[in-house]
Amino acid sequence: MRKIYQILMLAAFMLLSGATYAQGTVKGKVLDAEINDGLIGATVVVEGTTIGGPTDTKGYFEFEAPAGTHKVVVSYVGYESKTFDITVIDGEELDMGKIKLDPSAIGLAGINIIADRAKERETPVAMTNINKTQIERTLGSQDIPLMLNMTPSVYATAQGGGAGDARINIRGFNQRNVAIMINGIPVNDMENGWVYWSNWDGIGDATSSIQIQRGLSAVNLATPSIGGTMNIITSPAEHKAGGSGKFEIGSGNFMKATITAHTGLINNKLAFSVSAVRKVGSGIIDATWTDAWAYYFGASYNINKKHRLEFYAMGAPQRHGQNLYKQNLATYDQEYAKGLMGYDTAAFASFTEQGNLYNQNWSPVDPTYDGEQSFNGKTRKRYSENFLNERENYYNKPLTNLNWYAQWSDKVSQFTTVYYSGGTGGGTGTYGALYRRDGNGVLGGQDYKFYYGPGPWSWDFNQTIMANSGLMDSVFIDKEYFALEDGESVGILRNSVNKQYTIGAISKVKVDWTEKFKTVIGIDWRTAKIEHYREVRDLLGGKYYIDNGDDFNPDKKVYLGDKIDYNFTNNVDWLGGFLQGEYHTEVITAYVTLGISSIKYKTDNHFLMDPDDTTKNLVREVDPIMGFQFKGGLSYRIDERWTAYGNAGYVSKVPIFDAVINDNTGDIIDNPANETFISGELGMNYRSLDGTFNANFNVYHTTWNDRTVNRTDYDIVSDNEGIFTITGLNSVHQGVEVDLAVQPTKFFRLDGALSVGKWRNTNDPNATYKDYGDPDSDTTFQVYAKDLKTGDAPQTQIALGGTVFPCKGLYITLTFRHYSDYWADWNVVNRTDADDRAQSWELPSYSIWDVHAGYTLPMKSKTGVEIFGHIFNLFNTVYVQDAVDNSEYNGYSGGITHSASRAEVFMGLPFMFNAGVKITIQ
Repeated sequence: MRKIYQILMLAAFMLLSGATYAQGTVKGKVLDAEINDGLIGATVVVEGTTIGGPTDTKGYFEFEAPAGTHKVVVSYVGYESKTFDITVIDGEELDMGKIKLDPSAIGLAGINIIADRAKERETPVAMTNINKTQIERTLGSQDIPLMLNMTPSVYATAQGGGAGDARINIRGFNQRNVAIMINGIPVNDMENGWVYWSNWDGIGDATSSIQIQRGLSAVNLATPSIGGTMNIITSPAEHKAGGSGKFEIGSGNFMKATITAHTGLINNKLAFSVSAVRKVGSGIIDATWTDAWAYYFGASYNINKKHRLEFYAMGAPQRHGQNLYKQNLATYDQEYAKGLMGYDTAAFASFTEQGNLYNQNWSPVDPTYDGEQSFNGKTRKRYSENFLNERENYYNKPLTNLNWYAQWSDKVSQFTTVYYSGGTGGGTGTYGALYRRDGNGVLGGQDYKFYYGPGPWSWDFNQTIMANSGLMDSVFIDKEYFALEDGESVGILRNSVNKQYTIGAISKVKVDWTEKFKTVIGIDWRTAKIEHYREVRDLLGGKYYIDNGDDFNPDKKVYLGDKIDYNFTNNVDWLGGFLQGEYHTEVITAYVTLGISSIKYKTDNHFLMDPDDTTKNLVREVDPIMGFQFKGGLSYRIDERWTAYGNAGYVSKVPIFDAVINDNTGDIIDNPANETFISGELGMNYRSLDGTFNANFNVYHTTWNDRTVNRTDYDIVSDNEGIFTITGLNSVHQGVEVDLAVQPTKFFRLDGALSVGKWRNTNDPNATYKDYGDPDSDTTFQVYAKDLKTGDAPQTQIALGGTVFPCKGLYITLTFRHYSDYWADWNVVNRTDADDRAQSWELPSYSIWDVHAGYTLPMKSKTGVEIFGHIFNLFNTVYVQDAVDNSEYNGYSGGITHSASRAEVFMGLPFMFNAGVKITIQ
């Protein structure tokens, strides 16, 4: 009893002590002063104590502090710290409001200048900022472009469904005319401008923010930012020690683990952060498996108060099965096709229904087949013993960069980055003659144009292996029988290899002439070397293959790993310079940018003879081609809520490599003209004083003139393969964009976006055709494109997202997207009939619902646990996401021209889920 009495007295004493300990609550929100986003993990502490802690995923903080007067220090790596005097009253709540931290001169301000990040209410461009919280809550381990579909005029799809095979379109411009940058470094392909997202698989886990600047943007580099600029900023080395583990599962046997660790700031000088990712899955679409790793390393070193170094390294060694062949709707879902206006149901006789997950780029193989495969210089086993992928992508293209931020004086600062990106990999396919089966499984010949029954045809690897292994007396090629030599393969799998490196440097010097006027002058240098060749991947049962791709070695016996078909090296040398002036007051921000670039192209074809000297291989080089840009803008802050802005610009863009030199023949295109863009934009922004309502409205108009299109295709008259060159194609892209965010209470938030575009061609350009079999041939004709609408993206888009926060740590988001006025992509080469002015097939309008949810467990320790989940295509809607009009590969030529029955499509992905847990240790 005495012990019980002592315990009760002790408990009473502790309760009384707690009651007499005077304290109050301190709360607030820490934001980036430039982009107005909450800072995650910023430190808020009472000076000289351990009272306080880090901000949450939206930048909010809340802690108990003793009653009295204190100094509170707010700090974050790369930002100028701030100190506040506060008075805490016993039992009361002190709201410090919004605390805005400015990027330090040599901290994040440096990366923002390197990356040309726009500032809200200042930079006069249409933009969208997506912070780390939004990324984590909506990405769900998809390809990064797919989370941007809530942005006006942005359309992204997974295409065939392979990991990393996504594409993005902004204002009707595809990726070739959208500048994609990582920490300010351009990553568009140096030859053709495309972006291969599989190279950056896993970077979403290391991304701290993404900024989309639509239109010409305020970026001062001479990048192809006509549709817009997408700048991905990765997380800097954290100044606070800790780590996290994230573990996910999902549809298609998806599994992923992400481990991240931070050393924290060591001696106020050095910090390291590292992430490692492992991802596997069998894929949603048939045989689109993934086998991937990813890594990220960040380091920062504060030399002194005026100089800072940062180092980043990231990469994603991966392999994945691909689905690259679009299909007629009847192949996927005949009931759906039957319900579409203009679909000719007679097409059903030409196709066997396979289901919406069908992929033509794989087939079963006898597990006893033990043939090896060669890629990246090594001999390996195939991915699965039960099937072979015709199309597989494998690549590792690491990116490393070293940044130096220097503050030379109060007025002069310098920001320099040097970078390297390179790797080896490629994609697979067939080469030679392989057996096929029709849609009913009936064996046909080895000519893709000849099989007996309905489509879609499929590969018969087993029959091909039998033929190559000598188990058949003869083989059937192009409707004739042939005998093979002992061990000869008549059809094989090949690798199309891309071995490359890019080295570059960007350096900018900023001079603050006065408090109101500053200039930035800089250079942009890049050089790239790209080797292209094919090689033998799998002999499919044979011992060798006879190749005639090398002019110097006809009828050459080639073995596993040997080069075949083509072999050339391209060089791209790029040098650019720019000057930007900015005038800024409390009311006005204005900027003007002048940029110039010089690009030089060279090809060295190791398999083609020089027609002027057959003892040498073909080398072609063009003189440097000059391009320039001139653009500017003005924003006017009417009051604390309203801002008006406008911008305009003129760009003379150097044509891409493929529009200057023909890879297949080495021919130089005669007088390649620069493409020109004239663009203008006007907009209004509204920010309520209490932060509960934000809205943006803008209109834009862009003319795209002197576009050059080079396309290898078959002539519709002779059926011979050749190169089509179209010059002087003009178009106009104009539209209206609106986006808003409303948060009337802390329990609910609504986001919305609307964009309506009018994108069309404006002329009938000339074209030439050159037959590969007759290099001296040169046929000139006209294509009829005037008033045809730009395809490949919906011109009307609506997006809505509602988020509820029922209790602390819990969020549930429901998003809705609607797409309409969507015309199929079309081949301008085929528009040769003056009487055919019909639009390409208009895809059915569709709507998609997604759900995202997460809950952070209430834990008092330094360990945080969050569980989360995503559902994509909640109602399993059947829809078409990508389409090509009047496809020559469709397999059906009946029905109405430019109709659903003549198109080939990718269906949208079905109901999918992703779920996981994230454990954080501080």
